[in-house]
Amino acid sequence: MARPTARVLALLEILQGGGTHTTATLADRLDVDERTVRRYLSHLIDLDIPIDSVRGRYGGYRLAAGYRMPPLMLTDDEALAIVLGLVAGRRAGLVTSSEAAVEGAVAKLRRVLPKQLAARLDALLQITDFTAPARPVITPATAILLRLAEAARNRRPVTIAYTGRDGRRTDRTLHPYGVVAHSGRWYVTGADSASGDIRTFRLDRIAHTAVGDGTFEVPADFDPAARVLDGLARTPWQHSVSVRVRGDADAVRSRLPAGIASVQPIDGEPGWVRLRLRAERLDWVPRVLVGLDSPFVVEEPPELRDGILALAERLLDSIADGRVDRPLGSK
Repeated sequence: MARPTARVLALLEILQGGGTHTTATLADRLDVDERTVRRYLSHLIDLDIPIDSVRGRYGGYRLAAGYRMPPLMLTDDEALAIVLGLVAGRRAGLVTSSEAAVEGAVAKLRRVLPKQLAARLDALLQITDFTAPARPVITPATAILLRLAEAARNRRPVTIAYTGRDGRRTDRTLHPYGVVAHSGRWYVTGADSASGDIRTFRLDRIAHTAVGDGTFEVPADFDPAARVLDGLARTPWQHSVSVRVRGDADAVRSRLPAGIASVQPIDGEPGWVRLRLRAERLDWVPRVLVGLDSPFVVEEPPELRDGILALAERLLDSIADGRVDRPLGSK
């Protein structure tokens, strides 16, 4: 655990011992200066720990009367699930709070756990490493996320102030059908009053929300996650790609990274689906298409065919140069 966090916990331990402590006394016991003590006290107050400031000759700081954090009765499995959930969730971009908030939550949990279990969790956090890098997180306001989630559950309309990709801010009323986390971002999808369509909005671009009167109905079989992924695949980047693929729609989707493309059956062509995606660059698209392991026909753009041919030539050159080993037993 980080040294400042350990000292904040040590400060809490001192205060829980009872009595009123001056800033000078706390600074001496923690081996820091008085300004740092005040900062640590602010951290505890931010964690909703009630600390009284006592004025006068014998003044100082103390815990509010009658307050003491009780032991938290968790099994080892339960405590591990909570701590790893916070840490891993933050790395995966699922936790909307800042890193400081996650650290504070872990510190608060650790403080009320039995000493032996807390020490074991400390050891785990100190020595654990991750093979996957932390995902960059774009954090929405917690209050906005919670308000939209509650409105979606209760089927209440919400007025939002939204800033689009072009930087233009608009006010609109949204019927939130669901909230979705994807690739380090949070989205809300639902019926939009401004366009009359079902739209998807990034939560970090929402500056204000207000729950309105009345209720609404969600269309039958509406899938918020599928709608968000489909909307992301249709984002207007530089290149619009359309490819006919032989196969079942679900099977083709299962071989694609989530959210990069929409896949729909083609009317009048049983056994074929149309894959559509938009991309700023085309250099990665041939590898994705080859990975489908199914026959396909490029409809647009024409330059994508050149990229596929170039990839095929590189693979053939690799085999000819002996850089790709043939499987054992092949001729």
